Amino acid sequence: MRLSIRKGFSFGLTSGVITTLGLIVGLHSSTHSAIVVIGGVLVIAIADALSDALGIHISEESENKHTPREIWEATATTFLSKFIFALTFIVPFLLMPDLAIIISIVWGLSLIAVFSFHMARQQNMKPYKAVAEHLVIAVFVIIVTHAIGDWVATLV
Repeated sequence: MRLSIRKGFSFGLTSGVITTLGLIVGLHSSTHSAIVVIGGVLVIAIADALSDALGIHISEESENKHTPREIWEATATTFLSKFIFALTFIVPFLLMPDLAIIISIVWGLSLIAVFSFHMARQQNMKPYKAVAEHLVIAVFVIIVTHAIGDWVATLV
């Protein structure tokens, strides 16, 4: 896989999962509304995917060492991967709303773990370190956004 595509995919997957999980957990803990969570995921799937794609685009341009094709590959792959992975989190809210939060957390942590394992193996690293590090960060995001959601719920 070309480096530019690998960069865009890895960034899009990771950001898509972490950002969407944080949004889902925070919105759910503050509103307990599936429709609010679905709306939030749709907005983030578009707005944040475009924002991150532009961020990757400008970052790659600023390095002044990539071809226009490489820059656009990283841009497009970032957008598509973030957009698609974010949208997958809507499925549990449509099919099993009562278990959607748990399913979303398990799905998101699984994606992070599998990708981290695969990435570590490609780099001849010990997979458990990469998986553990990335899962700790993801769980931290879940805990903090849940706490913020609970706090916001007390304001109304």
